[in-house]
Amino acid sequence: MADAHHETSLEDQIEQWRTVLRRQATGPAVDVSQLEPPLRAEIAGLTRAGLTADEAFLIAVKRLGRVDAGSRVFAHERSARVWQQLGVAPADSGERRAAARREAWVAFGFAVLAGVAIKVPSLFGIDSGDDANEGFYFRNASLFVLPCLIGFFAWKRRLAPRTLGWLAAAFAVGAAAANLPGFGQVRSFGELSALHLPIALWLGVGIAYAGGRWGEVSRRMDFIRFSGELFIYYVLIALGGGVLCAFMALTFKSIGINIGPFFAAWLIPCGAGGALVIASWLVEAKQGVLESMAPMLTRLFTPLFALMLVAFLGTLLVSGRGVAIEREMLIGFDLLLVVVLGLLLYSISARDPQAPPGAFDVVQVVLVVGALLADAVALWAIGARISEFGFSPNRVAALGENVILLVNLAWSAVLYIRFLIGRGSFPSLERWQTGYVPVYAVWAAIVVIVFPPLFRWLG
Repeated sequence: MADAHHETSLEDQIEQWRTVLRRQATGPAVDVSQLEPPLRAEIAGLTRAGLTADEAFLIAVKRLGRVDAGSRVFAHERSARVWQQLGVAPADSGERRAAARREAWVAFGFAVLAGVAIKVPSLFGIDSGDDANEGFYFRNASLFVLPCLIGFFAWKRRLAPRTLGWLAAAFAVGAAAANLPGFGQVRSFGELSALHLPIALWLGVGIAYAGGRWGEVSRRMDFIRFSGELFIYYVLIALGGGVLCAFMALTFKSIGINIGPFFAAWLIPCGAGGALVIASWLVEAKQGVLESMAPMLTRLFTPLFALMLVAFLGTLLVSGRGVAIEREMLIGFDLLLVVVLGLLLYSISARDPQAPPGAFDVVQVVLVVGALLADAVALWAIGARISEFGFSPNRVAALGENVILLVNLAWSAVLYIRFLIGRGSFPSLERWQTGYVPVYAVWAAIVVIVFPPLFRWLG
């Protein structure tokens, strides 16, 4: 009976929302029939995440600005008035503040736990300030921090025990691969493990963030959006931390005390680990700020990166020169392609899927095609390096990553061009990008787990 009551209450609220939306629209006519399905989908997702029907309805109305371009401004400016006219009172402000404080304390607790976890090896004589142990901490950094981040989302999303069990098993396998003799402890595989293990385990963070609903395109897209916003917040926190450290060093130096060892052994490693959890909590708590800032940054840097790739490819063609095949140059080149892919992913996640093609979409296609051609050049350089020096774990890992990037960018270009010429839909591009994300995690896991025994067997 309670479920039937909630269902009736929700239907009443939606009906009142329809009436208010039609009555209050002063500009072009609002097509409520197009707004209602996304509204119901948003409500369904929020209720599965643990919210009540009333809470889900209020948040879904607030998010309508992302669904339909014609009503974006209306939904943003009129949401409070709509709630009042609907007669739906938000949750008690005291309860909201208490819930927000509780979430902040939980996030702070997991951040402290992440900082403490990084220092636990010191109890066994593995000091983070010792240069001899840099390899250990480099390989295991994600194993100290990411479980705490997953713990925060598991608490917030009420993750099922079965899902938590699978995630724990994945982290156990990762820990074994990073530290067993013959795997991550071998010097030739240590760097590969350190670079690829976080990529593989980040998929576990995505599953926890999605609340066990990773199979839904919308939840995968939300995680992509979260990852981009988390990067922005983490960089801002790191810059603030750098300024703090500089002033601390200057202040203590004035009285003849060198606190550099304290920075290296405690402040930097513990602060870096805890900051990831705090930044994640800030993204969750302050979504309204970054919803406007992050897309703005994406729109700023996408044309700049597109121009840079066009200039690079044009210079490459005119000069007739090839890409330097030194290992450091290829790593930097791959990082550039990863940044470009990140811009593409985030701009897709922030775009209104119902909006028609525009000028920025043309810039996006230029960026994708430029990155595709640049990746082809990188593959040629990697092939040249392999032909000259032979196969090695690093070269095969780079080859696989660039092939994966090539496939992703190539089909993205096809789907985007089809969307521009009116022969495809934008949601198909979203499905492709979000569905392809696990491929990177799978390849990273292969590099960490399969490469050590494979290359020892090959000899």
